[in-house]
Amino acid sequence: MKFLQSLIGKTRYVARFGSLDRVSRLRLFSVSTEEYSKRNYANNVSEYNTVLGSLTAQRRMFLLRDVYDDMMLDGVKPTRDTFHSLVVGTMKAARMQDAFFFVEQMKIMGLVPDVTLYNFLISTCGKCKNSDKAIQILEEMKCMEVKPNVQTYICLLNACAADGRVDRVYAIVRDMTAAGLGLNKFCYAGLIVAHKNKTPLADDFAAKVIEFVERSKMWSSVETNSANAENVMMGVTDEELYNLPTAEYVNRRGGFFIRPFTAYHTAFHAAADLKNVELTDTLLEMLNKEGKTPDIFIMMQVIRCYCHAGDIERGLQTFENHINAGGAIAAELYMTLAEGAMTGYTEKGMQIAQDILVRMNERNFFLNSKLGSELLLTAAGEKTGGYSTANYVWDMMRARRVTPSFPAVEAYYRGLKDREIPEDDSRLLLVSRTYDNLSMRFGNRA
Repeated sequence: MKFLQSLIGKTRYVARFGSLDRVSRLRLFSVSTEEYSKRNYANNVSEYNTVLGSLTAQRRMFLLRDVYDDMMLDGVKPTRDTFHSLVVGTMKAARMQDAFFFVEQMKIMGLVPDVTLYNFLISTCGKCKNSDKAIQILEEMKCMEVKPNVQTYICLLNACAADGRVDRVYAIVRDMTAAGLGLNKFCYAGLIVAHKNKTPLADDFAAKVIEFVERSKMWSSVETNSANAENVMMGVTDEELYNLPTAEYVNRRGGFFIRPFTAYHTAFHAAADLKNVELTDTLLEMLNKEGKTPDIFIMMQVIRCYCHAGDIERGLQTFENHINAGGAIAAELYMTLAEGAMTGYTEKGMQIAQDILVRMNERNFFLNSKLGSELLLTAAGEKTGGYSTANYVWDMMRARRVTPSFPAVEAYYRGLKDREIPEDDSRLLLVSRTYDNLSMRFGNRA
């Protein structure tokens, strides 16, 4: 317990003032053993590994390199597991420079990266949309005589897809086919992403998406041997490894996410991004013919597509139909409709957004830091009107003592300042104090 308390206290200090090695700023001076133990947050490689896992779980990956520096100062030699934890953390945060730094450090210490670590690196390149570097990693694997596995090729396919390199994606598909490997749902999801990110968008994009969704339903040998036990142990899902849009929702329950719908998820997400209402309707008809009910993620994309295409009424009706049919609901569903209704900042749309948030609050759903910050940032963009929606989002978060992100608070603060509000207004004073506090902590980083 003392160790965890020490970790929390030290990491909070670091978030404000910098490197962890400065937390114990007197560590190099002669002090008693008891005093040193109080200052230090880890003493051996096992405890450092625990710290790394904790930081990754808290989504505070920007501290990983500081912890590694502290290990070096303490004379603690990292193990292979340590480097795996470091690279997984940088992959989740899409910090490609840090990921390659840790791999180079690993090589300096005489540890040869294995295929799993290389897969994490390729995935990181995909998150950063750098397919050139991903290809270089594959070449390095050949030079190091590390044999690629099925996951390697799927990671590479999705990395090239994120960069919109359709030519490279099809080349990887040909290599997999030549090696006797079929394509699984993650491969078809990658093909959909590749065509969506290709510039310019092909005229037959919708037809391609429908084709890939249909073909993804066929059985493939890749389905049975692409899983990796180490990934499961380290909390890395296939969706996160392959950089799919469903990565952050994969562990949700209650009908939020149905994993066999992987190709559908990617297709609906692509249609929403491109505001392609016709494609969305076609995909819904395909699901209906199969006798399958859309999960919450799909409903979010459908509502998002309609609203961003300018048909807010249809987005609202889709939401109502889903609720009335007894479909599963979640805070994200309300949030998607509220955010979509604010498209164009029309008077009617802003009222719909506020009404949905009221209903959400009545159902005891609340806005966490991530959802609330995204919604506040959107609502704060309203240039005219009473600013009531932004105020309501702020009040919902304050009621739960949740502080929005710095960009969201900054946008809201500037929106209030642009309006004729007395300087001694209680809301303005509170937002101003919050803005000043966050600016001191995160202003330079933002």
